[in-house]
Amino acid sequence: MSEFQYYMPTKVLLGENVVINRSELFTKLGTKAFIITGKSSSKKNGSLEDVTKALNKHNISYCIFDEVEENPSLETVEKASTIGRKEGVDFIIGIGGGSPIDSSKAIGVLVKNKDCSVEDLFSKTKFLSLPIVAVPTTAGTGTEVTPYAIFTDHKLKTKRNFGQQVFPEIALLDAKYLNSTPDNVTINTAVDALSHLIEGYLSANANILSDTFAEKGFVLFSECFEALKNRSFNPEIREKLLLASTIAGVVIAQAGTSLPHGMGYPLTYFNGIPHGRANGLILKAYLELCSIMDKQQKILSILKFNNIDEFGKYIEELIGKETSVTEEQIIEYSKAMISNKDKLKNHPFDVTEEDILNMYKKSLLNNK
Repeated sequence: MSEFQYYMPTKVLLGENVVINRSELFTKLGTKAFIITGKSSSKKNGSLEDVTKALNKHNISYCIFDEVEENPSLETVEKASTIGRKEGVDFIIGIGGGSPIDSSKAIGVLVKNKDCSVEDLFSKTKFLSLPIVAVPTTAGTGTEVTPYAIFTDHKLKTKRNFGQQVFPEIALLDAKYLNSTPDNVTINTAVDALSHLIEGYLSANANILSDTFAEKGFVLFSECFEALKNRSFNPEIREKLLLASTIAGVVIAQAGTSLPHGMGYPLTYFNGIPHGRANGLILKAYLELCSIMDKQQKILSILKFNNIDEFGKYIEELIGKETSVTEEQIIEYSKAMISNKDKLKNHPFDVTEEDILNMYKKSLLNNK
């Protein structure tokens, strides 16, 4: 068996009302919390109220930054960090989807290291962070159990994974926060989780432990197939999707993501396609590229598809076709992707620019 390492320091708790019921955990992290969230969803789904109740229960002071946008920018991270430094916060609670929780990780680094700039986040120098608590309210990114964070860099016109390694100390999972999630968001985030499972399972960095998690994640996801297709989400399905997303996060924390994520970033930045859907558009072509691997057939078997075409048809039923991308654009995107060494190194065999271009064409141009 090949050598590998496995590191997962996040304490994960799942259950109804877990934020209130395990509020004593906050007392071990600090005396003033910085709550990072979006503009409205955490207020609507009750997660922000639960967190503030839990803090008030233990007389822990806090301040709130609720300006995190979808695909958060470095400017937003910098603005929040300035506030956190002035307020003297000593731990951070990220509430929401990937955007607020990712932002929390960067803000934790910048607040703790007062001489650190936004650009330093992408350096090879590793900085410590304030303690992070993650309260996910979508089931897709798995960021509550990964060290990664993705940001929009408007100067470079792309999305960037910061160069730090910041795992949340605690992840508090309560599926009730997902009950008000719009159907399209539920589907797009679920497809994002599925892409994490597939990319992590096929990664050059995969190992026996990450594969064990991935295979369980595929099982959970398959149990949600009909609900996703019919857009019928009861509490049990919501919890399975949340758990599948967290499991997928555990997988990519060890194995990383690969081509679909790298190829999906420009679709999000330049074409406005939601992140999970952008990944999903590429998945069938990616599995076709990986047809030489035994694991490709294992994925289809666990998901109960007879072949790749059945898989592709199902994904298309979920997310539809995309016709907004031009051939000129995908030529440029292919050139950018072939230079994305971080994603290419996770793929288990060498690919060419022509391979990437063909994947884009199969995924996008054949739909026109």
